[in-house]
Amino acid sequence: MAEGGAGPAGTAVDRAGGAARWRRRGGEVLLCLSGAYCALYLGATLLMITYKSQAFSYPLAHLLWDLALLFLMGALEATRLYLGSKGNLTEAEAPLAASLALTAATALLAAYFLRWQTLVLWADWGLSAVLLGLHGLEAALQVMVIATFLS
Repeated sequence: MAEGGAGPAGTAVDRAGGAARWRRRGGEVLLCLSGAYCALYLGATLLMITYKSQAFSYPLAHLLWDLALLFLMGALEATRLYLGSKGNLTEAEAPLAASLALTAATALLAAYFLRWQTLVLWADWGLSAVLLGLHGLEAALQVMVIATFLS
């Protein structure tokens, strides 16, 4: 019998349950990878803002704005990762939906640091592009997991 007595191994019920477990585990792994990368991203971006303020003419108002957005992004990322892992572990749709909404917000902030901040270095571009790619993968997987939990 399959887990929970749903039916014999190899049946459609067993394959669907296996796919749902794979998506949930994939989401957990991706959240863990994203958490590690976000810590790297925030630290590297903070160091680059410090460098740009010393090496270039960086207006104080723009510097404060970029730092405020970076710290806001850090707070949103921590909340997003917490809600995503909580939703995955408890198989609840509400925390995953909130995490999906925060993923969109942090992706918008990553796009800001990719294109619209005061000074954009090549390193900024590369780091932000990878972060946007991770956010895209996470959003797609979160939508699939939420759909699995709802069905």
